[in-house]
Amino acid sequence: MGPAELVQAAAMARRFYLEGKSKIQIAEEFGVSRFKVARVLETALERDLVRIEIRVPSELDAERSDALRARYGLRHAVVVESPADAPAAYGGGTPTEDAADPENLGEVAAGLLGELVNEGDVLGLAWGRSTIHMAAALHRLPPCTVVQLTGVYDAGTADRGSVEAVRRAADVAGGEAHPIYAPMLLPDPATAAALRGQTGIARAFEYFDKVTVACVSIGSWAPGISTVYDMLSEQEREHYASLGAAAEMSAHLFDADGRRIGRDLGERCITVEADRLRRIPEVVAIAGGRRKAAAIGAVLRSGLVTSLVTDTAAADHLLLETGPGPRPALDRADPDGV
Repeated sequence: MGPAELVQAAAMARRFYLEGKSKIQIAEEFGVSRFKVARVLETALERDLVRIEIRVPSELDAERSDALRARYGLRHAVVVESPADAPAAYGGGTPTEDAADPENLGEVAAGLLGELVNEGDVLGLAWGRSTIHMAAALHRLPPCTVVQLTGVYDAGTADRGSVEAVRRAADVAGGEAHPIYAPMLLPDPATAAALRGQTGIARAFEYFDKVTVACVSIGSWAPGISTVYDMLSEQEREHYASLGAAAEMSAHLFDADGRRIGRDLGERCITVEADRLRRIPEVVAIAGGRRKAAAIGAVLRSGLVTSLVTDTAAADHLLLETGPGPRPALDRADPDGV
């Protein structure tokens, strides 16, 4: 390009990229066709006269996020830096066995919910450390109703757990709160059924079919990273492990292929049913770390989740999986066909 062409290309690029003018407007200003403008802008990119830089906050991994969204057919996938991958100045350090940071994941999920929830929606929150951190990080939500989707891990910690998370989210939204003051897991189906019939719990259950956006956590079938695993006896753990338990979400168990197992356990639990979860338009899962990666993949295969907030440690594992990925946000198919 000669000097006149360079000057003209720079001027056109400035109009298009910085001033937001259309190609037609630029063509009229310079007395050329819009096709000529398009060619000049393309040449400006090729000759490095214009450089386009896409920047997102350093803790977000845009490339992995897009790859994960495409791989699993998710509506939204947001991948954050694992603590082990972050620069030392930002708290990173030596990689650990499980690099999950539920507080950071919760903060990012809070931002995502701020985008997804609309006025008049019903937001459902299931028990989980990440969802509790998410609720604590909420700063804005449109006016909406908030309902608890599961009982609590320990009724004695309700004020610091999911009940408080529901109340916190409702306060931010200026809407009604419908918490569940009951344990997630009961000794037998009869006790669970009796609790479901209590007025406050029954009222919360009535909202399950109205939930438009849900937020859930995922656990692996191992101590310390599965609420249900930690609540069961050793004999019960071995029984469900023999059935192929690989993951749990909201007290529902899944094998590695995303098929539900141990359905009898649900009869003892205070939780939203899987078929109701499948009918919720937007189900956001929050989970990260290498130890949870396989479990996240299993739950994605279940077709119950439409969006995911995770970290680079889990994303790298999920992106290495072979074979066609599930498309939960597109068809919400049940692997069991049930």
